[in-house]
Amino acid sequence: MSKEVVKTDQPTKLTKRERHSAILRYMTMGVNNFNYETQQGPSVVWAFSKVLRKIYPKDDEYVEALDNHFKYFNTTTVMANIILGATLAMEEKDGIKSKDAVQSLKTSLMGPFAGIGDTLIWVLLPTIMGSIAGYMALQGNPTGAIAWILVDIVLFWLRLKLFDLGYDSGVKLVTTLGDRLSVFTEASSVMGLTVVGALVATAVKVQTPLTFMTGKVKLAMQTGVLDKIMPALLPAAVAYLVYRLLGSKKWTPTRVIVLLLVLSLLGAFTGILGVAN
Repeated sequence: MSKEVVKTDQPTKLTKRERHSAILRYMTMGVNNFNYETQQGPSVVWAFSKVLRKIYPKDDEYVEALDNHFKYFNTTTVMANIILGATLAMEEKDGIKSKDAVQSLKTSLMGPFAGIGDTLIWVLLPTIMGSIAGYMALQGNPTGAIAWILVDIVLFWLRLKLFDLGYDSGVKLVTTLGDRLSVFTEASSVMGLTVVGALVATAVKVQTPLTFMTGKVKLAMQTGVLDKIMPALLPAAVAYLVYRLLGSKKWTPTRVIVLLLVLSLLGAFTGILGVAN
C-alpha cells in the first residue's frame, strides 16, 4: 500500500518540460494500444500518468483522475493535442473539481476536431504529398522523399504548438469562468450529446426493405412509415438498445458487438434488414 501524500494549498505548476514530456508520450503511443471499448483512452492515461501524479498527490484523487481519462476518447491524433492541452490546464488549475468539465470537453470536441484532422492530415496531405513525391520518384528525383521528411518535421513541431495552444486556452478558460465552471460543464455536455446524436443519425446505417401490401396498395415501411415518424428512427432504436445493454453489468462492449453482428446477419438473411428499395 503506497503512502498517501498530503496535498498542500499551493497550486500545482507544471513546467513546460513536464507538459511536453506528457504530450510526447501520447504522440509516441497514440493508437498503439487502441481498443474497441475506450479506443485512445489507455494512451491518454499512460501519457498523463506522471503529470497527473504531480497534480494529484493524494492517491484517491489520482486514481479518480486516471479512471476519468480511461473513458472513451477517439479523435485524429494531431488534433488531440489541442484537447489534451486544454484538459491538462483545467486539471492543473482546479484539480479533481474539473473532472466532469474535462470529460465533457473531450467528448464535445473529439468529433468536430476529428473531422478537421481527418480531412487535412489523413486525406489532403497524403494525397498532395504522395502525388508529388511519387511523380518525382518515377523521375529518379529524391526530392520527394526529402520533402516528406521535412513535412514530418514541420508536423511534429506543429503538434507541440497545438498542445501549447490548447494548454494556454485551457488556462484562460478556467480563469475566466471561475465559479461558473458548472455552466461550462453543462454547455459542453449539451454540445457532446448533440455531436453524438448527429453521429447516430449519420453514421449508424439501419434500414429495412420490407414493403406492406394489401390489394393494389404498396407501402414501403422505411420511406413510407418509419421515416415519416422520425428520420433515422431505426438507428436511434439501435443506439438506445446498445446504451441500455452497456448499462447492464451482464453486457460488456465485446458482447454487444457480437450481438449486433448476429442481429445484422439474421436481419440480412431473413430480409428484414437491408437497403430500402
